[in-house]
Amino acid sequence: MRPGTAASAILAAVRDALGASAVGCLATVDRRAGEPGLRAAAAQLGVPIVFFAPDQLSGVPVPNPSERTAAALGTPSVAEAAALLAAGTDRLALPKQVAGTITLAAATIEK
Repeated sequence: MRPGTAASAILAAVRDALGASAVGCLATVDRRAGEPGLRAAAAQLGVPIVFFAPDQLSGVPVPNPSERTAAALGTPSVAEAAALLAAGTDRLALPKQVAGTITLAAATIEK
């Protein structure tokens, strides 16, 4: 997501991608920690936000790396890598998708 993204846009993207599926957390790069829209979306979903440093994300093999993301953030993946790290798995339930200014991916949390 881009800085300044509204909670309503984040929630719409999550629901469009996942339907009524349960959401265990939101996960992203640590530079988004202060984003009010992200914090509000997590609060409305009733889930925590998990943040990862670029060096943590860059160590995760993903199916859809991006040179643009690597140049901008120091990691070739945020959405897919953060989903995999947060879920504790190496399998995506939903590969990277772009919805307007929001890029998202999902993984099933391993129990």
